[in-house]
Formats: sequence, C-alpha cells, structure tokens
Amino acid sequence: MRLDPTFQSQLLRERDRLITLVQSFRQAKVMVVGDLTLDEFLTGRVERLSREAPVAILRHEETRRIPGGGANAIYNCASLGAQVLAVGLVGDDEQGRALRSIFEAVQINTQGILVEEERPTVTKTRISGHARQSVTQQIVRLDRKSDEPPSQHHQQALARYITEQIDRVDAVIGSDYGDGVLSDPVIHAIAAAPRLVVDAQVDLDRFRGATLFTPNLPEAELAVGYAIANAADLQRAGQDLLQKTGAKAVLITRGEEGMSLFAANGEQHHIPAFNRTDVFDVTGAGDTVVAALTLALVSGANFWEAAVLGNLAASLVVRVFGTATTTVEAMETALMQLTEPGAG
Repeated sequence: MRLDPTFQSQLLRERDRLITLVQSFRQAKVMVVGDLTLDEFLTGRVERLSREAPVAILRHEETRRIPGGGANAIYNCASLGAQVLAVGLVGDDEQGRALRSIFEAVQINTQGILVEEERPTVTKTRISGHARQSVTQQIVRLDRKSDEPPSQHHQQALARYITEQIDRVDAVIGSDYGDGVLSDPVIHAIAAAPRLVVDAQVDLDRFRGATLFTPNLPEAELAVGYAIANAADLQRAGQDLLQKTGAKAVLITRGEEGMSLFAANGEQHHIPAFNRTDVFDVTGAGDTVVAALTLALVSGANFWEAAVLGNLAASLVVRVFGTATTTVEAMETALMQLTEPGAG
C-alpha cells in the first residue's frame, strides 16, 4: 500500500515531533484497569485419527502463554517503556499465577491484581495442529470464565486501591471485555483520573465523561444503533458517539480503512491504515492502539498525534500471529520508513 501523498507529507512534517513523543513514553506512568485474560496456545503435530471419535490425535509440540484482553493492554504499555500499575482480578489457580509471573518478569506492578477464589482466571486456550509440510491451523478454542459478577467485597477493594493510587499516575486505561471488573464502584473510582481512555465493547455511556473512547466499527455500530455503511453514516456516528459519551474525542478504528477521529472541539481527521499488505493477525491490535495513544497523550500529544501513533503501533503488531506487542525502537524505525519517498 502507498500512503496518500498529502498524508505522507503531513507525516513527514510532523516526524521529528512524533519521534520525540515516542521517546517520551518511558517517562509515562499509567494505570490499566481491566478484564485480565491469559491466552494459551497449544500446538501439536497431527499423528492420526482417533478411534474414540472423528477427531485428530495431536502430538504436543509447544505451549505458549501470553497476556490477553486487558492484560494485553497492560503488557503493551510496559513494552513501550511505561511504568504500569495493573488492576484486575484473577482466580486462585495456576493460570492466575502464570499471568502474575509474566507481568512481574517485566517489572509491572501487580499489587492491584486481586485474587477471588470463587472465580477462575479468564483463560482462552487455542489448540492448533499441523501435518508435515502444512500450515498450522486452529482446531478449537476452550474458554474458562465465570458469568457471575465479582463479589461486592472485591469490587470495593478494587475501587479502594484505585482511589489510593490514582494520584501516582498520569492516565488510566479502562479495558472492558465484559468480564465484570469494570463495575460501577470501579468506574466511579477511575473517573477521577487526569486522563481516562476507554476501550469498551459495550455500554460506552457507563464511562460518560472519559477523555477518549476507542471503539472498533462493530462496537461503534452497536453503540449508535445503526449500520455505518458510508461516509455520511460515519460522520453521523462520530457526532452521536461524542454526544452519547460526553468524551473529548472518539477514535473509531476501521481495520484496513484506517481510523476516524472526532473531537468535541469540532476537529475531524482520517488516518489511513499504514499496513494493508502484511496483516497476519489482528488479535489484540485494539489493545496496542489504546496503549500507544494513551502514552502519547501523557507525553503531550494532541488527539491527531496520539491517533497516528496508535495506528503506527497497531500496524506493527498485526504482522505477528497471536496477541503481540511492539517497542519504542520499532515505532521509531517504522516512522522513518513511512516518511521515505515512495513509502507506504
């Protein structure tokens, strides 16, 4: 894909400023409050068909465990150099301990991750197989989770921790995957943040007054109640979302169509996708967007600059299978490449 020449020229003019912002990510202090998930990837080689059922028998080769859901937003912030306070719930189980260990290995503060014994750690296990000289394919996904809300005790404990720590951070990210951590007491507590960026799949109005929302296209359609099929629908949806959420800005992420930014002050911008040709897996890309743009806002970026850097970070992680992260150095290199003549 070649970038639009006008946009590329704007990117070139702002390149030094954008690089300075990225380099400032290491000074950021953020709190991420969200539904924590452990993503498991089990891979094996197909040996034969089972006699017990019409299924393949796999010989186990590898197990990978990485942060998913709100945990991926936490890990992305840390990978970009920020100091991170992680807030959420895990179960008293091996998966919860594994998630904590992953965080602590990269110096993420886990004091705000509470254990609720009655709930399992949300875990999504993907089992994939391959034959000789064939592509690995996912066969099945097994989810472990509770549909019950967290106990009142744990909701209040999370809210107290947030209130005690919120003055230590420059921004809060609310990562709501619908698993119950973002309860009313918790939402009330994070509302005191100097900057609040919300990545919520449903019920955006519960976070009314946040600084910025980052719905993807289906989430935006669900929030406004109609399909976004053309430019006029998109324009209408942007304004409706601003009114519905009371936000300073709304960034609608639109996959290969890029991102559309609507600000309460009347500003509107479209940021094209930086990477259409090398997209392998969009898993977790939204977490990367929200992490990078939040760190950009903390570093002094305006909404356009923050959206561009969020888009840039996402363009790097979609080249990797599974939930992934990027780094300050990779973003700097990508910015230089995008502003070279003929780039895009």
